[in-house]
Amino acid sequence: MTQQIVIAGSGFAGLWAALSAARAVALAGRDGDVAISVVSPAPQLHIRPRLYEAVLEGMAPDLAALFEAVGVRHIPGVVTTIHADRRAVDATGADGAQFTLPYDRFVLAAGSRLFTPPIPGLAEHAFNVDQLDSARALDAHLKGLAARPETAARNTVVVAGGGFTGIETAAEMPDRLRAILGADAKVRVVVVEQAPAIGPDLGPVPRPVIEQALAECGVEVVAGTAVAAIDADGVTTATGERIAAATVVWTAGARANPLAAQITGEHDRFGRVQADPFLRAVGSDGIFVTGDVARAATDDLGNVAAMSCQHALSLGRVAGHNAAAELVGLPSHPYSQPKYVTCLDLGPWGALFTEGWDRQVRLTREEGKAVKREINTKWIYPPQPDRDAVFAIANPDHVIVP
Repeated sequence: MTQQIVIAGSGFAGLWAALSAARAVALAGRDGDVAISVVSPAPQLHIRPRLYEAVLEGMAPDLAALFEAVGVRHIPGVVTTIHADRRAVDATGADGAQFTLPYDRFVLAAGSRLFTPPIPGLAEHAFNVDQLDSARALDAHLKGLAARPETAARNTVVVAGGGFTGIETAAEMPDRLRAILGADAKVRVVVVEQAPAIGPDLGPVPRPVIEQALAECGVEVVAGTAVAAIDADGVTTATGERIAAATVVWTAGARANPLAAQITGEHDRFGRVQADPFLRAVGSDGIFVTGDVARAATDDLGNVAAMSCQHALSLGRVAGHNAAAELVGLPSHPYSQPKYVTCLDLGPWGALFTEGWDRQVRLTREEGKAVKREINTKWIYPPQPDRDAVFAIANPDHVIVP
C-alpha cells in the first residue's frame, strides 16, 4: 500500500518540505511507494516578506508546474483538524466540501498570522501587510486618498509596531504617499512602538543606523507607548496622545497558525510547537512541525529559529526530508542553522545588512540595498520546474546563507 505524507501549507516551509520529501523518496528509489500531498488554498507561494512594498505584482508565483515536476500532488483546501490518534486530518476544499486525508507522516507548515489583540477599532479601521489580500487592500486605500480633500489626517500614516515589518513599511511610506498625493504633499509617517526604542527585537547594535535611516526618510518614531485605540480618524496612544491619520497599518507581531494548538506538547508564547532536533513534534508520533509553527534550536548556543523566511527555507527542507526518511529507510537529519543574517529594507535610504544574533552591521545604504534586491527578487523565489535541478538544492543540509 502506498504510504502517505501530507503537508499542510505551501509557504516557504511547506514548499521546501514537499521538495525535500520528494528528493528523499527518489534518492531511496521508492518512487511510487510514497505519495506526497500538499494542502493549501492554491498552488502558490506568497512572497510575504515583500508585502510592505508599493508594487505587488509577482508576489504569488505559481507552484503547479514545480509540484508536477517532482511528483507532488497539490490539493486545494485548508486543513482544519488534526486527528493525531488515528493519523488523519480533516480539510475543507476550495469548493467548501469537507474531506479527510489519512497520513503516515504529517508535516504542519501552516505558517503564522498577524497578532491582533482586542484593541478598540483595530479590526474595523486598521490595515496590514500580513497577507497578499490585505496588502492589496492597503494599496487600494492609499491610492484612494488622492480623491479626498487635503487634510493633515489624509496625509498621515501611523504604523503601529516598530519591529522588522513596521520599520520596512514605514521607511517606504513617505515616498509611496508622495507618489500618490503629489511631490509637494506634506506627508507624515509615524511609527508607534511600545518598547522604549525602535526595533526592540533587533537589539542595540544596529539601532543607531535604523534611527538615522528613518530620520532621513522623514519617519517619526514615538516609542515607549502603545496604540490603545483606533478609529476612522486616527489613533490614541496609551499615554493619551492623539494622532490624526486616515491610515493606520498594524504590524505588531505574529502568532503560529491555530492548528499548532491542536498538537499536544509544549508551546511557546508565540504558539509554536516544541520540536526535537529532527523537527518531530515532541510527544506526537508521526507529526513534524516546520516554519513558523516550530520552535526549534538553530545551534547549541541557545538560539531559536525566528519566524522568518530565512529559517523556514531550511526548516522545511529538514522536516520534509525526515518525514520521508522515516518511511523509506534513509538516515534522519538534525536541523542546524548556525549562521544568521538580517537584511532590513530602509526605503530610499538603502538597506541594513547584519550578521549574527547580535546583528553586527556589515553593509549599509546602497551596498545593503543590493543584497536586499538579490534576496527579494531571487533567493526567496521558488526554483524552476526542473526535477534534477530542484533535487540538487532540496537536501536537508543545504546552506541558506553561505
